[in-house]
Amino acid sequence: MTMPRSTVLAIDQGTSATKCVLVDAGGRFVARGSAPLGETHPRPGWVEQDADAIWDSVRAAVAACLDGQDAAAVVAVGFSTQRESLVLWERDGGRALSPVISWQDQRGAAVCDALRSDDAERLVQARSGLPLDPMFSAVKARWLLDTHDPDRIRARAGELCLGTVDSWLLSRLSGEALIEAGNASRTQLLDVHAVAWDDDLLALFGVPRACLPRVLPSTGPFPPVRGLAPLADGTPVGAVLGDSHAALFGHGALTPGQVKATYGTGSSVMGLIDAPADLRAGLCLTIGWMTETPSYAAEGNIRSAGATLRWLAGILGIEVAELVATGLGASSDGVVLVPGFGGLGAPWWDRDAVGLLTNLTLGTSRASLARAALESVVFQVADLVEAIAHSVGRVDTLFVDGGATRSDGLMQMQADRSGCTILRAREPELSALGAAHLAGLSVGLWSRADLDVLPRPRDRFDRRADPAAHDDDRPVTDKRRWHDAVARAASRRIRETLR
Repeated sequence: MTMPRSTVLAIDQGTSATKCVLVDAGGRFVARGSAPLGETHPRPGWVEQDADAIWDSVRAAVAACLDGQDAAAVVAVGFSTQRESLVLWERDGGRALSPVISWQDQRGAAVCDALRSDDAERLVQARSGLPLDPMFSAVKARWLLDTHDPDRIRARAGELCLGTVDSWLLSRLSGEALIEAGNASRTQLLDVHAVAWDDDLLALFGVPRACLPRVLPSTGPFPPVRGLAPLADGTPVGAVLGDSHAALFGHGALTPGQVKATYGTGSSVMGLIDAPADLRAGLCLTIGWMTETPSYAAEGNIRSAGATLRWLAGILGIEVAELVATGLGASSDGVVLVPGFGGLGAPWWDRDAVGLLTNLTLGTSRASLARAALESVVFQVADLVEAIAHSVGRVDTLFVDGGATRSDGLMQMQADRSGCTILRAREPELSALGAAHLAGLSVGLWSRADLDVLPRPRDRFDRRADPAAHDDDRPVTDKRRWHDAVARAASRRIRETLR
């Protein structure tokens, strides 16, 4: 390794805040900083953020993290960013013409419905690796162009640029429109196999090639830092990753069969696979990261995880921590909560699914509802772990991170229902850690062998026999009850596939 004073600065730009961490050559966190972010909901289903406020939050988080630190010791910067969110700006001068349309935004649902056909869905899935769904960037791109450049004259002339959050931040550094391959693979405009914009997808969504950024590997070369005081201008940007991809890298889950789950507002379950052909139906094919060649991953996205717990806690008038504690000490008494508040994500991809509470009786208690909410999170993750296991052969270990993982009881539930060992990261900033590790690797601070031995403190939860079960039947019964409820919540189109 290089000199101990060398450090890497990692910037994790998320939905609710931008966080920044400073990691030394021994892999230890030595400083942190953050800046909060808000979002607006101008109409039902619309979720927006201010593009300039995102850049300002990056600058504020960097300044806070490096306050009192030796900025000259920073040898590289790594970025981890929220994915699928999209913004439109002018190439000349970089003025944002739109807010950032969030990954949570559903305004593209009507576009998806208008485009939906067997041929279109097959094309989108085969080329992009993703289902036709408003979560991804392509329908946001169409909406933005229809709103700001309906005849596409400025877009075709290259005067406008559409980019994800990583692209927007990189443009602040250099004025050049660039996008990292893993983030690009979430736009639904990229041929994930060729790692290039696809003409057929561009035509389907009405997006001219001239308004898109240039695709680069996860280690660049990217423009160096500019305007992020107290960092010196010219500090190398060593890596850029989508946040879920960065968390996978931060866990050290670098080989097929190692899977991670990030528990946030929603949840992302992701693991590398040997080849794109291994992907099981219902999962997304994505580029985990790309150095010399792309490393492909299977991913399932859950729309509502932590959001479900916050929703029910609000209805019951209690804090989320109390809801979790109550649910852990109770039985659901057969109650099932299917959190189809904005439809269901993987492996069903059913935006028309509805939220559902089943098996209610006059004896149903607050505690039973709390337990059902916890089980909705656990069962969704378990379904995706099982789907990825079909793609890679077997999953023995699930690496976990995110706010909900602070509950030992919830993680034990996950181990019991998933049938695998849970390894919980004690360091909560896994996305930032992954960006730091890849950035340090790219500039030679660490070798791949060094990464293997850097500290990653973890807590372990092994599957246990259910003391209330007879012949281990209860988990099977609970799983069947869960899938029956999902089938009832699903739209007719999806319900037919579940029979």
